[in-house]
Formats: sequence, structure tokens, C-alpha cells
Amino acid sequence: MQHRTVDELMTRTVIKVRPDTPFKEIVRELAENDVTAVPVVDGDGRVIGVVSEADLMRKSADQPDPFGRVPVPNLEEWERAKAEGARAEELMSAPAVCARPEWNVVETARLMTVQGVKRLPVVDETDKLLGIVSRADVLRVFLRDDAAIRAEIHHDLLERTLGLAPSAVTAEVSEGQVTLTGRVEARSLIPVVERLCRSVDGVVSVHQRITYGGDDTDGGFPTQ
Repeated sequence: MQHRTVDELMTRTVIKVRPDTPFKEIVRELAENDVTAVPVVDGDGRVIGVVSEADLMRKSADQPDPFGRVPVPNLEEWERAKAEGARAEELMSAPAVCARPEWNVVETARLMTVQGVKRLPVVDETDKLLGIVSRADVLRVFLRDDAAIRAEIHHDLLERTLGLAPSAVTAEVSEGQVTLTGRVEARSLIPVVERLCRSVDGVVSVHQRITYGGDDTDGGFPTQ
């Protein structure tokens, strides 16, 4: 079993800006290309930061209301510096949160969730920009065909990894939802089967109705 990698999912044509790209040009790039963030790259193509809509919004948030109805936000010093910025290097968030092409979808999704970002620049070992991976790219794994998911579970997990006979456990897959039926020798094997099936790209949920020959868990007794 092998998760799909960032290299397989990423977009290779990337909208990017230079450190000296002015504020309005960044806004224009975001609007014209329907993206929410762009990497900032130096002259050697290395990613040095990312400018997002959130970074740019500080400019609007820091503007006083001409009628005095809305108080000026109490921005921290670093936020005010960004609000006053006019070029990408002054506006960007740095260092950039990046992905590597060999990462799998699990690693990538976790980083996006922890960092609260929608897109990650993909860089090589020298930080040179290779592409961009988005939440939509990661979610594409759930478009896998049910037959492909079933084949991976049967051949790669049940038979090759766990060494089960083809008739021991059967996996039925519908809209990414897996139902496991059959019988295994030991009760302790059931959660292993279930966990491995959940890790297959494209699996939405796993339900099992597997019986067992003997209970080898703590305090268990063999069944008849």
C-alpha cells in the first residue's frame, strides 16, 4: 500500500511574485487567477515567504473610518508593520510553510490543518519552488474509483500485508465506504485489518462484521 504523493497531486504551473512586487499587483494576481495566496520567490527561485489574502487584509483593517464609527484596531507591532507594507517582502508571512514532493496526503493534510492554510508551496531540498498543493488537490484522493479501492484492500492489505487467504475477509466498497465481512483466526487481528483499511487513499469510512476463531486479547476466551 502506498499513499498518493504531493508530486502526483500538485499543480506545477504556479502563480508567484517577487519580493519587490507592489501591493496592488499582488491583489491583481490573486483576483485574476482566483487564488487566495501566492509564494514569494527570490532571484534563484527559492521560496522566501507567502502572501495571503489575510496578510493583505491588514491594510484595510488598519485604515481609520472617515466617520469615526469603527475604532482603529489595536494591532501588534508586527501586524502594523505588515499593514504599512507596500511590497511583497514587507507583507509576506515568513518563513513559508512548505511541502515536499515525496510527502503523502496524510502528512500534507495534517500540516494544512495544524497551520490553518489552504495551499502549500512545494519545494525541493534547496527550497526551490516546484509547484503548489491545495486542499482541493488533497481531497481529490476521495474521487478514487470504488473498484480501485477494493482491489488495493484485497491485494495489498489483506493478502500481501496480512497474508490472509482471498476468501477469509471480503471488502465491499460503495462511495468510498468499506464494509468488511469474513472470519479471522484471532480477535486481535480485527482492529489491525480495520486500521489498515482506513489508511487507504479514498476510504471515507470502514464498518466491519468480522468474526474470529479465538480471543487472544486480555481476558479473552476461545470461541467455539
